[in-house]
Amino acid sequence: MIIVIAASRFPEKVGVMNERTHTINGRELLKTAAEFSLIAAIALSAMGELSANPGPAEAKNHLEESKAAIKANSLKPPVQGSIPVAFLVSEGAVIIDFCGPWEVFHDVNVPGHQDNPFRLYTVAETTNPIRASGGMKIIPDYTLETAPPPKVIVIPAQSEPSEAMLEWIRKSTKNTDVTMSVCTGAFVLAKTGLLSGKAATTFHAAFRPFAAQFPDIHLKRGARFVEDGNLASAGGLSSGIDLALRVVERYYGREIAQKTAYEMEYQGQGWMNPDSNQVYAEERISTAEHPLCPVCQMDVDPATAPKSVYKGKTYYFCSQDDKKQFDATPNKFVDAGKKL
Repeated sequence: MIIVIAASRFPEKVGVMNERTHTINGRELLKTAAEFSLIAAIALSAMGELSANPGPAEAKNHLEESKAAIKANSLKPPVQGSIPVAFLVSEGAVIIDFCGPWEVFHDVNVPGHQDNPFRLYTVAETTNPIRASGGMKIIPDYTLETAPPPKVIVIPAQSEPSEAMLEWIRKSTKNTDVTMSVCTGAFVLAKTGLLSGKAATTFHAAFRPFAAQFPDIHLKRGARFVEDGNLASAGGLSSGIDLALRVVERYYGREIAQKTAYEMEYQGQGWMNPDSNQVYAEERISTAEHPLCPVCQMDVDPATAPKSVYKGKTYYFCSQDDKKQFDATPNKFVDAGKKL
């Protein structure tokens, strides 16, 4: 699995340093002050919520609903040791898809916990260097054969998976607490067959091809992330950060997840609301002035984009691959557009 590489923390080999360094007293002082500020902020927020409620009965109901939401799908962390998290990567792995969750798991601090809560490592078919998006060079920690058994698997968007990779996911998921995809990593997870009959989401520009390729999967448009048993899927790019924070919450509770987000200076609230991607729930409409690729719904430039003519109408595409998909079954994409 490819380990999420936080380049700012790991200037050399990605994934080499999994341990925290607590050698700078100044950093510890700032961390203590930050945690104190967070506790105060949470307390003030809670006071504000209670004061906004008209009566004690509604306040009690609100509190019970919050507790129920936090406990939903809770996971039990080990009494001792760290939770092994494998980042599965191959050529073209999208950096934010795995670096975002990597940073989340790396920054978790559980009071009284002697070990790092999560042990992070990358896994790939071989330990040969891999080029991620933007040219980042990654040297995987383990191969599919040598990787330690994970309790959490992170699958970012990447190149076409091999059968060996798919089989590793199937086999490992039998014992994981969470196997999660980020962005179009959902295609990799879907190709294992594990999502068949289950719910999932993916990058908003991939809704159409995902639904067409995997009609037996219940695609949830407008979801920041989706959980179904020990499988989970996040929307595009930064959504992986929210799903990772949600996993932290499931293991260690909301307060620890909030502290982690605060430590990261991450202000997103999507990890507390899986339906917070509603802006992507409805597909965009292609017009002559602003044409969209009929396959992925991304903006295209008619002056340079590949194009095809179907039933007298010209369609423009983001790439030659999208054009090939359209040309193979044009009615599928045209009919999808009529349903908007």
